[in-house]
Amino acid sequence: MTTGYRMIARRHGGPEVIEREDFTVPVPGPGEMVIETEAVGLNFIDTYYRKGLYPDPLPISLGSESVGRIVALGDGVSDFVVGERVGTTSAGGAYATHRLLKADKAMRIPDGIAPEIAAAVMLKGLTACYLAEDTFPATAGHVALVHSAAGGVGSLLVPWLLDKGVTVIAHSGSAEKAARVPGEHSLYCDFSDLPKKIREITGGAMCHVVYDGVGANSWSASLASLRRRGLMVTYGNASGPVPALPPLDLMRAGSLYLTRPTLADYVATPEELAISAKKLFDRIAHGVLKPTIGQTFALQDATEAHRALESRATTGSTVLVP
Repeated sequence: MTTGYRMIARRHGGPEVIEREDFTVPVPGPGEMVIETEAVGLNFIDTYYRKGLYPDPLPISLGSESVGRIVALGDGVSDFVVGERVGTTSAGGAYATHRLLKADKAMRIPDGIAPEIAAAVMLKGLTACYLAEDTFPATAGHVALVHSAAGGVGSLLVPWLLDKGVTVIAHSGSAEKAARVPGEHSLYCDFSDLPKKIREITGGAMCHVVYDGVGANSWSASLASLRRRGLMVTYGNASGPVPALPPLDLMRAGSLYLTRPTLADYVATPEELAISAKKLFDRIAHGVLKPTIGQTFALQDATEAHRALESRATTGSTVLVP
């Protein structure tokens, strides 16, 4: 029997609750596969589960993003072969040397994409994909406002939109972050000043779409930055949930549209997942997206990785390797 280990939390709390647990690698059942992990992506949402902010039964098998080679296939899995490299963003169980996956949640990783890069970018990259390609099919001539432009999703969404010929107005939380964002219009200012600056940039026309992962703090500025019949895309709540919005407010602001998308609804089938993954990895291969890994931790040092993440001592993406 093959053995491995995983990093779990038996109780909610700080990074110190993370501990190692040895286990026997399971045999895949029908429609399943087992991968031997090569790299794990660290995400801030992992800390929410550890703290208990997001519900999950104890003990918690931490992590969502991981990449590895297939070592066993269950009955009925015909689209993959042993030895292929695959990745997944499925919730739970990523912090492990081996992982049992539903085959319909796995995506192929091209040979030219390093496993560390793939693990660091899948969740954020697939989010950028559905925002730019599906929620609002942006094209040349459109004007888009992207909040947190230097952040995990924003740093991928901005170049993705620029590559499509979209005029991107990028907003960041500091002058240093704004300086790192590509494009002609990279701003750092108070949210209260943002609509005025956008009016100046666009000659009063304002934005066709706003991509907002900040939430409460940016909400009013985002709505005020849209043109008539513009689309408000609220996909995150880093500063807290957005306030309740009476539909009449959308009418008064110019017959605005409002959506609150989530990744699961854009990659709900194996076909949708494969199409989105191909779009993402093609853009990495062609240099449109240039993910950066700021630091790497050993998987068994996940406690230290969480401490670094929460103390804002990390830059770029962080990966864990067994």
